[in-house]
Amino acid sequence: MYQLDAPFYIYGLGILPIFWVAYFLLMRWKRRAQNRFAHSTLMDKLSPNRSKFKPFLKLLMLSLGISLLILGLVNPKIGTQLETVKREGVDIVFAIDVSKSMLAEDVAPNRLEKSKRLVSAIINQLASDRIGIIAYAAQAIPQLPITTDYGAAKMFLQGLNTNMLSSQGTALDAALDLSGTYFDDEDQTNRVVFLISDGEDHSEEGESAAQRAADMGIKIFTFGVGSDNGGPIPIKQNGIVSSYKKDLQGETVITRRNADILQDIARVSDGQYIDGNDTQVVVDFVVETLKNMEKKEFEAKQFVSYKDQFQAFLFAGFLLILFEIFLFDTKTKWVERLNLFNEKG
Repeated sequence: MYQLDAPFYIYGLGILPIFWVAYFLLMRWKRRAQNRFAHSTLMDKLSPNRSKFKPFLKLLMLSLGISLLILGLVNPKIGTQLETVKREGVDIVFAIDVSKSMLAEDVAPNRLEKSKRLVSAIINQLASDRIGIIAYAAQAIPQLPITTDYGAAKMFLQGLNTNMLSSQGTALDAALDLSGTYFDDEDQTNRVVFLISDGEDHSEEGESAAQRAADMGIKIFTFGVGSDNGGPIPIKQNGIVSSYKKDLQGETVITRRNADILQDIARVSDGQYIDGNDTQVVVDFVVETLKNMEKKEFEAKQFVSYKDQFQAFLFAGFLLILFEIFLFDTKTKWVERLNLFNEKG
C-alpha cells in the first residue's frame, strides 16, 4: 500500500516537455551555426573528440534528475507496518434548533448561523470524542449518527436550515427523546447532549424529557442564543428582507431568548446552562468540562503506518544532476577504445 504526501507537485513534471523543446531548438540553432562555419565533415576533422551522443545523454540524465527531485517533493509513502490505535472519549450529541425563530438577527448574522458556528468551533477542539447531530423544530430528525468523522459532521452542519422541517414550532422534548436513542453503547459512562436553542418551547414538555434523559445517564448542557430583548423574524426573498413575520392580528412577531427553560432543562439533568452568544466562553467551558469527564475506550482498529520514501528520490536526483554537470561533451577515451560499433575498422 502507498500514498502520496503532496501529489500537487506532480504538476512540476510539466516543465520537462518545455525543457526538451528548448533544448532541441538550441541544438538546431547550434547545428545551423556550425554548418555556416564549416561542413560537418570538416567539423569532425577540426574537432575529432566532439561526441554526438554525450549531449543527449546529458539531457537524459538532467531530465531524470529533475523527475526524481519532483517525486521526492511528492513524497511517496509506503505502508510498512500495522499498528493498533485505541481511542478514548465521550459520546456527544448536538441538538440544534432550526425553527423559524432562529432566523432572528438579534445576534449576528442570525441565531441559526451563530449556532452552527458555535458547534463548528466546539468540534475543532475535540480530539477523539464521538459526535452526532440532531435538527429539531416542531419535531426532531436525525442528521448524523454517532461518528468520529468530524469532516462529515461539519458538512451536515452546514446543510442545516429552517426549511428542512415543514412543521414549525419548537419541541425541546422531541429533540431530547431522539438524543436518547443515539447512545446505544451500554458501557459508555459519560453521555452528553449539547442543546443549542433560543429557548422557545411550544411543547412545554422539555423538563419531562430532560428527566427521562437524566434517568438514562445523559447530561444536558444548554446554550442559549439570541438576546433577551429579542428581535423580529425576517422573511427574505433572494437574500433581501421583504417583510417580517406577523401574528394573526397583523402585529410583527418579536421572538426573545427564553433562558429560564434552558436553565431548568440543564438543572434537571445535572448539566449547566451557558450563554451561547459568546463563542469563546462556550468553547472554553466545553473543553474544561470534557477534560474532567471519565473517558471510555470505544474503538481499537488496525491501520497501516506509512513511512516517507522521499530521501531515496532526492538522493538519486541530486546524484544524476551532479553527474550531468561533470560529464563533458567530448568522447570518453575508454569507450572509444572498446570500438563497440567497429568505427576503426
